[in-house]
Amino acid sequence: MKITQLICSIAAVSLLCCTLNAQEQTVRVFSHRGGRMEFDENTLSAFQASYDAGYRGFETDVRMTSDGQLIITHDSSLERTTDGSGAVEQKTAAEIRKYNTKGGHKILFLDELLEFLKGKEGLYVEFELKTSPVELYPEDRLREFCDKLYKAVMAVKPADATFLFTSGDYRGLRYLQQKYPGTDMLLITGKPCNDETIALCKAMGIDRLGATMDGTSRAAVAKAHKEGLIVSLWPGNSPADFVLGTYLGADFLCTDVPVAVKTFAAEKTPWINVKY
Repeated sequence: MKITQLICSIAAVSLLCCTLNAQEQTVRVFSHRGGRMEFDENTLSAFQASYDAGYRGFETDVRMTSDGQLIITHDSSLERTTDGSGAVEQKTAAEIRKYNTKGGHKILFLDELLEFLKGKEGLYVEFELKTSPVELYPEDRLREFCDKLYKAVMAVKPADATFLFTSGDYRGLRYLQQKYPGTDMLLITGKPCNDETIALCKAMGIDRLGATMDGTSRAAVAKAHKEGLIVSLWPGNSPADFVLGTYLGADFLCTDVPVAVKTFAAEKTPWINVKY
């Protein structure tokens, strides 16, 4: 038996033992970079495909070109996902427009993604501030980036939408807190949900924690909830991760395989109340 199948089986048994709790729990699953393992990540094509599959929850990454334009891409380096080279932050918008993704799509700009999202109902969208390497985003440039992103996103936010600004770089989150009080934010960490990361969220005044499943326990998630935190877990590379994250009690789960998870949930775990 493959390890992913074994994990699914073990987690499914655990879930069956907790069926009553699962029926009371609603977990929201959102498409990470538009579903990076099924589609061409962070492209309009990916977001459209996830939307067509029934998803209204998305995560994406935002960086800024040398001339101050905001684009949708995870890496600073262009090599992994495009036919370009060098750092995004050292290219002009005109230069970026010359490149294509490895999947043959144009690199997506923030205004194009926002146009796609405009007017859609029931949206949950995480806009991750990709402000590393830190030397590419000194304080003045960081503030410019945050201001442009916040104003652009909030200008088109539907009334019923949840739009979050997320980051593992505390600088950007602190700036948004100070400049735009009440901004919805999520703190990303490469650590599990535990006493340390719960305390960090509380100290920063952020009520959403994005933590890794690895090392997270049901007890830790329950403690986070008791402390008033909303817990989002990652990664989501397979249906097994979906099952595990649900068992752990997460409120939100990202997935790189949105179609596979939706199909699996409908066929194998119909008792779980899933919102996409």
